[in-house]
Amino acid sequence: MFKLAPSILAADFARLGEQIAQVEAAGADELHIDVMDGMFVPSISFGMPVIESVRKITKMFFDVHLMIMEPVRYLEEFVKAGADSITVHAEACENLKETVLKVKDLGVRVGVSIKPDTPISALAEVEQLVDRVLVMTVNPGFGGQKLIPECVEKVTELAAHRKQIGATFDIQVDGGIGLSNVKSVAEAGAEVFVAGTAVFRGDIISNVKAFKEEVGVAD
Repeated sequence: MFKLAPSILAADFARLGEQIAQVEAAGADELHIDVMDGMFVPSISFGMPVIESVRKITKMFFDVHLMIMEPVRYLEEFVKAGADSITVHAEACENLKETVLKVKDLGVRVGVSIKPDTPISALAEVEQLVDRVLVMTVNPGFGGQKLIPECVEKVTELAAHRKQIGATFDIQVDGGIGLSNVKSVAEAGAEVFVAGTAVFRGDIISNVKAFKEEVGVAD
């Protein structure tokens, strides 16, 4: 089943509550929340206070993507703030398996993300433990970038590998996803699509519905 997860990094923060209500009303499946620390990636975004605030206004599934060094330090705080799922980066964890297991112990879903240059072999010790693998289709840190075509091949490779090992994780993609490419990425094996500017620029409700129609999951 395909899912759309609009990324609030591209939202207008002066109208954040209003825009979250719009994506929810339009039928978006999850809310993607990018947390950046200025160390693992160049940008700084937001943290627990923003998540706590928007948790009060929506029942949407919070897909929290931690682009921070050693996220194990803050896992409990993000769960308390309202995360339903936490995705960490393989490249940012000194002990990836330990971090994944701690997320599971906290009772939320767990994902692991890999950058465009990171091979899927980096997932080997956790691929049977995670609920989701996030393939970054741009270099993380900034919104509005164009999808790197080679990353679609990585999705194909990951989908084949998942089948071979009998794993059950979802494949998520994030970066440059829009109406012009979402179908091809879905055909490669992705099931969960993060979209920022393609959702929040213009008519949000129409954008969400157009995405769902493009991948054949219109209401």
